[in-house]
Amino acid sequence: MRTLSPLLVYALSASALSPATVELVKARLKDAAKKSWEIGTRAQTLLELEAPSVSVFTASSIPGSPAAASSPSLNSTTLNAARLAFTNGQLDDVVGLSHEILANKQQGTLPLMKDGSSADPASNGVGMIIANWTEAQGSDFAAAASDQLTWLLEHVPRSSKGAISHRNSEVQLWSDFIYMVPPFLAYYGASTSNTSLVSEAHTQIKLYRDILRDKPTGIWQHIRQGSFEDRGLWSTGNGWAAMGIMRVAATIRAAGYSSQFKEEMDDFEIWTAEILDGMWPLITEEGLFYNYANNPKTFLDAAGTALMVASTYRAATMFNNTKHLDIAEKLFHFLHS
Repeated sequence: MRTLSPLLVYALSASALSPATVELVKARLKDAAKKSWEIGTRAQTLLELEAPSVSVFTASSIPGSPAAASSPSLNSTTLNAARLAFTNGQLDDVVGLSHEILANKQQGTLPLMKDGSSADPASNGVGMIIANWTEAQGSDFAAAASDQLTWLLEHVPRSSKGAISHRNSEVQLWSDFIYMVPPFLAYYGASTSNTSLVSEAHTQIKLYRDILRDKPTGIWQHIRQGSFEDRGLWSTGNGWAAMGIMRVAATIRAAGYSSQFKEEMDDFEIWTAEILDGMWPLITEEGLFYNYANNPKTFLDAAGTALMVASTYRAATMFNNTKHLDIAEKLFHFLHS
């Protein structure tokens, strides 16, 4: 099971807690994040917290994208917000993580990190691309990101319909995948003006939704296909899916592709709403989701609840979906009280 404490860092800052408290949480996160997906999630959290000009949720453009190239104030700052953010010290942690990953990477291998999961190392891909755009010296970030992409597209097994497996050893689809891989595909595509990769991010989400979505509830099962399955409605997995979908949507918007990908953006809005509409009726009287949302025999899960709250806030800003904002606000204050 995965816990989502990394995603609380941004929420803590947004709640106007003291800088000392935020720094303490960051320090605990640094100590705790060891696995590939934990490091990737930490990098994403740091981008949102420390580098809003680079985070896809708040950036005005993505380096290398049409939005950057067509800016009316065309200059090196506009073209490369990452370099400016790095110069200002906002990307020190993210670039440092990328250096560390490559220092430990086995020579001659394609994935960024050794892992049984094909998806989890890819969660570090966006950070690697951004590190490359900073022009920081000492590591070949571009080659590493390219190798990770090659591994996903050419070496990882796929389902009969083309879904990239979450696992390296067999075809198996996990809800976690949506946060780890499609945002990397979309960001790589945006930063290289490769719309085929942006489209592939949408395709992968669609293929996963087709298999994992529980039709009676609209929310996602955890694991399907392969040598074992977990058809339970894992709360945190639904948060992974919703937030991953919105990261792709935010990437498309920041890259200047919204009009070109209008149908895909409509899909993202609908698919996110499905998850939120399916999850929120299952909130318990205690103000938390069960670990498996519809199973009261499982424990009450603060981490999954926190991610659902964060996803609800993001849906409000991304899609103007305020349907569940009141309950999310109540639970946010409950979670950090």
